[in-house]
Amino acid sequence: MKAGITVRLDRELWELLRPFYQHPEQAVEEIAVRELYRRREISSGKAAELLGMERLEFIRYAARLGILYFDLGEPEPRENDGSE
Repeated sequence: MKAGITVRLDRELWELLRPFYQHPEQAVEEIAVRELYRRREISSGKAAELLGMERLEFIRYAARLGILYFDLGEPEPRENDGSE
């Protein structure tokens, strides 16, 4: 079981998200992971892991949403493996 926190969403915001997500928790988690990936704070592999997807599945999903895998100006982020 994952440890969690409580996040409050404005009802109007949830009503806008509801057609795309079954549960508020799912919406917040997925949107947060996508944004971290878009900002290159996490790798595609980490994003996929956090969302319970295969890496290629996540890359395709993100691309459909306009988040490109290849960004010639930015390298793929390094995961902090504790070796620094």
